[in-house]
Amino acid sequence: MNAPTNTPANVDSQPRCYALLPCAGVGARAGADGPKQYVRIAGQAMVAHTLAALARVPRIAATLVVLAGDDDRFEALLPGFEGERGWLCKRGGATRADSVAGGLDELLARGARRDDWVLVHDAARCLLRPAWVERLIDACLADAVGGLLALPLADTLKRAEGGRVAETLPRADKWAAQTPQMFRIGLLRDALARAGSAVTDEASAIEALGLRPLLVEGDAANLKVTWPSDFTLAERLLAERQEESA
Repeated sequence: MNAPTNTPANVDSQPRCYALLPCAGVGARAGADGPKQYVRIAGQAMVAHTLAALARVPRIAATLVVLAGDDDRFEALLPGFEGERGWLCKRGGATRADSVAGGLDELLARGARRDDWVLVHDAARCLLRPAWVERLIDACLADAVGGLLALPLADTLKRAEGGRVAETLPRADKWAAQTPQMFRIGLLRDALARAGSAVTDEASAIEALGLRPLLVEGDAANLKVTWPSDFTLAERLLAERQEESA
């Protein structure tokens, strides 16, 4: 298979956009009792906040949640999710890349085309705002490759060795990747098949093809709830948003 060029073939003038949430992780680093996406934050399971934000993006035709094969909690916690714009499948794998690959196959099986767009988002980025997603879509729809939300690094970057600073790294031109990450379904499917399950984000797989994803400035509030202290911060920020909208 030849690596794709920066100009995708057979591009539809009005491609559809789908969101994909790999939701099969166990959240080991979070210190939670069970998968972190189901921990209650501000009165709801974390993933419910994430899905509510995506549901408020009109250009997303449907959101597919990829669950582990033995998941019995999602439907109990979000019983009204499935419908015209809410899809579920149990194709989750051992790694994020495996779950995303399974989700891409599911989208194609449900009628999506290879030249449609997929926005892969972390379930644990529950502070997502629809405006950020819209900004990514606006930037990527006319782009040949696609792109991702990201932030320029503001902090001084250190490389550690044995628990001590080994060196200070230059932060110029360095960005912290966020999600969603938006690429053509077919291109991302091929990229993941080549890269294997070790890649930690979709952009890495695209980069391995020799392509250069677009960096679209995200927001510092689009944090990924990973460590125990993140839950407290997310709880406070979501509570503040609920008070603002009340």
